Amino acid sequence: MLRKFVNREFLHISRSFYIGSILSNTRRLTSVKNTVKEPSRDTDNRQNSDVNKSTTDINLGNSELKAGTLNTSPLKVASDACHDVIIIGGGVTGTALFYTLSRFTNLKRICLIERHGDVSQVASNGRSNSQTIHCGDIETNYNLEKARKVLRQANMLRNYATKLSPSMRDQVIFKLGKMVLGVGELECEIIEKRFNEFKFLYPHMNLLGKREIGDIEPCIAYKNTITYRPDPIASIYVPDEHTGVDYYQLAISFLKGATEVCENSKGKHLLTCMNTRVLDIIRMSSNGDLYKVITNRGEFYGKYVVVSACGYSLLFAKKLGYNSNLSCLPVAGSFYFSSRPFLNGKVYTIQNPELPFAAVHGDPDLIMRDTTRFGPTALPLPLLERNNLGSIVDFFKIVNPDLNLALVYKDLFCNSSLRNYALRNILFEVPIINKNLFIKDCRKIIPSLESKDIKYAHGFGGIRPQIIDKSKRKLLLGEGKITTDEGLIFNITPSPGGTTCLGTAENDMRIICNRLGAQVDELEFKRTLLQGDYSTD
Repeated sequence: MLRKFVNREFLHISRSFYIGSILSNTRRLTSVKNTVKEPSRDTDNRQNSDVNKSTTDINLGNSELKAGTLNTSPLKVASDACHDVIIIGGGVTGTALFYTLSRFTNLKRICLIERHGDVSQVASNGRSNSQTIHCGDIETNYNLEKARKVLRQANMLRNYATKLSPSMRDQVIFKLGKMVLGVGELECEIIEKRFNEFKFLYPHMNLLGKREIGDIEPCIAYKNTITYRPDPIASIYVPDEHTGVDYYQLAISFLKGATEVCENSKGKHLLTCMNTRVLDIIRMSSNGDLYKVITNRGEFYGKYVVVSACGYSLLFAKKLGYNSNLSCLPVAGSFYFSSRPFLNGKVYTIQNPELPFAAVHGDPDLIMRDTTRFGPTALPLPLLERNNLGSIVDFFKIVNPDLNLALVYKDLFCNSSLRNYALRNILFEVPIINKNLFIKDCRKIIPSLESKDIKYAHGFGGIRPQIIDKSKRKLLLGEGKITTDEGLIFNITPSPGGTTCLGTAENDMRIICNRLGAQVDELEFKRTLLQGDYSTD
C-alpha cells in the first residue's frame, strides 16, 4: 500500500528539478575533494547546470563537494524516491546527524535540506558564536550533573575532530588555555568552592591566584606594565587543550565524512540540497510513517523527518500540532573586537545566577586573527534570524501571544536584575555611547582597557531562541528538543548546541533506528567518537 501510494503521489512531480547548487533528486554523492583553502566565510554559490557532464562541482565555502553519477531522469519508483530520513537544517546539528546516520547505521537514503547556499550560515557560523567547546569546567551556570553530561558530549566532538586529517583538523579545532575569572572577595570564594567541587571531574583544572594569573594572562592581573590591579582575583584555569572550534569547518568535515562513507559503501544514497527552503511538512499517513516535505524546489518524501533549524524548529512543530504551550524569546548577541590581541586564551567570568545569559568573556578570535573578541551582549529582538527582517513574521507565528505569555514577560521584567540588564544591553547597541558603556564590563577582565581599544563588530552576532513554557510561566534554559511518538524530531538548540552536536546526533540516531528497524554499528561508533584523547566514561 505504501509503495502504491507514494508512486501515485510522485506522478505529480515534474520530470526533473532545476540542477543547481547541490540539488538533484536522484544523484548519488560519491566524493569530497580533500583540500582545504585558506579560511573564508564568503559563500560561493557557483552553479553548474550542464546536465551532459558526468559530475557537478559545488563550492561549499572552503571545501569543494563533488557529486558524481548525476542522474536527471524522472523519478520512477517509490524505492528510488522515498528517503529513510530527511534532515531540515544544515547547521552543525543537522550535518552532525547527517554524518552519524551515514557513518554508523545501515540506513540507505538520507537527505539534508538547507535554505542557504552553504552549510552552517546562521547560529553555528563563526560570526554568530564564540567558537568555544563548552565542557562545563569554566561555565559557572552549569551544576555538576549538567557539567558531566556536557563533558561527555564535548569529548565526543574532540575525539572526532582530533582524528581528522591534519589539514582538516587544523581548520576545525584549536588548542587554547581557558579560565573562569573571579573578581572581588565574594567571587574568589565562589571560584575556590567550585574548584573543590569539580576538580575530580576535570583533573587538569588548576586554582590560580593573582601572581599565577599574571604569568599566564598579564593583561588580566596588571593594571599597567608594572603594577598589579588592586582588587583580589582568582581563577579556575585549564591549560592547553582543545577548546576552540570553527563550527563552520566542523560542518564541512561532517559532509566530507558522510560522502567518504558513501564512496565505500554500496547502496548508500546521500542527497544534500542547498538553496532549498522548506515551506511545509505534511503527514501522508495516519501513523506517522510517511511525510511530504514541500520546498521551493519541489517535494521530498521521507519516513522520518528531523528539523534542526533553531527557532524554525518550533515553528514547524507548532504547525504539526506539537507544544502549543511553548513560545519563544529570541535573544540577539553582539560582539566587540579589540584593536590588538589582549588574551592568550579564553577568559570567562562568573555568571549572575539571576540572569539566563552568559556573562561577558574574551576570546582570541579564530576568524579575525590577532584580535580579541568580547561579548556577547544580550538583546531581546522579535527575529528568528539576525539581520533578516523577514523572520519577524515567523516570530509572530511562534510567539502566539496570550495572557499566560504576558504574565511570563511581566514576571521576567519585574526582576530588577533582569530588567536593568536588558536596558543596559539595549544601550550596548546604540552608536557613540555603546563603547563607553560596554568597556566597563570588559574592564572586569582587562582593567587597563580603554574605549579606543575596542570597536563594535559589525556583521558579527547571532540569535538564540530561548524557549518559554507558557503553561508553567517560566523561561526554559539550555537546549530545547521536542520528541514525538511518530517519525518527527524537532531540535531547538541554543548554547551549548554546537558543543553537543554529536551527542544530540547520537540520541536522534538511536531514536530513528529504533523506529525504522535499522542497526547501529556500535563498534565503529565507539572507536570513532568515544575513544581517543578525551575520556567519555
